[in-house]
Amino acid sequence: MVKLTHLALAVLTGLVAAPIHAEEVPILKIYTYDAFAAEWGPAGQLKAGFEAICGGCVVEFIATDSSIGTLRRVQLEGATTEADLIVGLDTAVAGEARATGLFADHGLDLTGLSMPEPWKDQQFVPFDYAHFAFVYDTDTTATPPKSFEELIALPDDFKIVIQDPRSSTPGLGLVLWIKAAYGDRAPEIWAGLKPHILTVTRDWSESYALFLDGEADMALSYTTSPAYHIIEEGDETIHAALFDEGHFPQIEVAGILKSSGKQELARDFLAYLASVDGQKIIPTTNWMFPVVDLGAELNPAFGTLPQPARTLTIPDDEINANAKAWTDEMLAAIQ
Repeated sequence: MVKLTHLALAVLTGLVAAPIHAEEVPILKIYTYDAFAAEWGPAGQLKAGFEAICGGCVVEFIATDSSIGTLRRVQLEGATTEADLIVGLDTAVAGEARATGLFADHGLDLTGLSMPEPWKDQQFVPFDYAHFAFVYDTDTTATPPKSFEELIALPDDFKIVIQDPRSSTPGLGLVLWIKAAYGDRAPEIWAGLKPHILTVTRDWSESYALFLDGEADMALSYTTSPAYHIIEEGDETIHAALFDEGHFPQIEVAGILKSSGKQELARDFLAYLASVDGQKIIPTTNWMFPVVDLGAELNPAFGTLPQPARTLTIPDDEINANAKAWTDEMLAAIQ
């Protein structure tokens, strides 16, 4: 009986101790988009880098099909979400995200960032940026259009692929780009583009694959996209077409959810993401510019990329108030 009692106590002690031990290893759960969490994306290296300094935590990236999808998911889940952070929203949807009331202030000093404009957002931390642009291959397009109006004037068999603004931040970025450049003329520009649009894909990856397969002459992407081909493939034929109207920027951001029980750990992760060690990972995995000055540690190919002479912007509150109407305007014009 004594032996059985000791055995029973040992089993019971083990059952009680197991969850206590598990709680000693905090798991930081991060919603992000699929390309960020892919084998070639930044997530794996960021996970390893932060776990090496966090004192025994585990980072778990949970991917959705798009960055807009991450926001929709936490909107549905509300305070019951398992996520502690979202990584991969951008400034075009930051106003909408802020309006949900789901995000906490980050409380970080970000005055040391190196960006086109000083960063003042109290809830979202930037981790990369670039301008939207149409990319083309010099082997098939020797003289690219220099404006949306030049693109419209090309023969109808000159095709572009773009993304759906309802599911893709680049797709929404194009809507904002045209609205910022043309204002009330935006429906006219969209109608002119209609004959050139091969298809509207759900996400960037699908569009870019069609372009690389030769199905389209240009694809909506970024001014930094050629860096991938230069660095990874030694291919200097892929270029970003610079438009006279100027270009709309994308700044990708991350934010802490108020419902997270790991606020301090989440804040530490954001600090790491915006640090030199975190930022060194971003350029050649997410193929965007870093938000800190990496000096000689930034691959020199990024320094060779032509950049727009003019950056177009729209205030966050104006985007939040009008994005749906502008998206509906675009869809009506191209259907």
